[in-house]
Amino acid sequence: MAHQLARRIGVAAIGIPATIGLIYLGGWALVAVLAALGALGAFELYRLAARQGVRALVGPGCLGAALFPAAAWLTLPAGAGLAPRWFAFLMALWLMGVMAAAVATRPPRDGPTAGIGVTVWGALYAGGFPAFLLLLRHPVPPLDAVAGTALALFPLVLTWICDTFAMAGGALIGGPKLAPVLSPAKTWAGAVTGTLGALLAALAWGRWVLAPLGAPLSPAVLLVSAVAVATLGQLGDVAESLFKREAGVKDSGAVFPGHGGVLDRLDSLYWAIPTVALVVAVGGRL
Repeated sequence: MAHQLARRIGVAAIGIPATIGLIYLGGWALVAVLAALGALGAFELYRLAARQGVRALVGPGCLGAALFPAAAWLTLPAGAGLAPRWFAFLMALWLMGVMAAAVATRPPRDGPTAGIGVTVWGALYAGGFPAFLLLLRHPVPPLDAVAGTALALFPLVLTWICDTFAMAGGALIGGPKLAPVLSPAKTWAGAVTGTLGALLAALAWGRWVLAPLGAPLSPAVLLVSAVAVATLGQLGDVAESLFKREAGVKDSGAVFPGHGGVLDRLDSLYWAIPTVALVVAVGGRL
């Protein structure tokens, strides 16, 4: 247990500064890492599905997961500034490619419909959801690199603080389980303390980080973002547990020592990043 904890701390000590530095660089560097994580996450999802007899079209699916952040970047003003319709055209071509691959390789008895479904879902989930980080890092109107980094870190910070408070609250208070079948370690007390932590973190990040850097968010946007992350982020964690329970595995992979796979590490962020981007956009910042 101590060895596993040490590995987790070591990965976090390297991963958090690396994440901050990568977001600061932004642009194609961030796109490349999001594309790689998207492809790896989709591969893990396809491997979980295969344990249940559903075979995805792995190559086209991983390609699609990598294409999502690249295509999103090309439509942003900070990227190539292409009209959004070109994103739609590219995704339509990719979907046709997935279906063509199924026609060429999957006879009717081999589940082509289920294979196409899990292929598209895996690419959208693992590659499409995290791509919203680009919208926060390179918003319209634009921010300088430091302010853009602070805005992009907002959903990540909320998620990290929420998870930490939830873990501490669950351990100290205990009580009824939140999802006893899917995630026995989670409690309602942890969910409440996690939400409180996210609320405090949102107000602090808005007051002492975003506002001084010239990227202020209204109190309403800050609080709604916190509640959304606390709710949907924890739901994303439970949802990933559902996938793993169905497949009968403990971790989705072993990319991060002590943390499991890409899905294990990003489960809450898959839900938190697009949700915060939506709230911030509705609030008029994007």
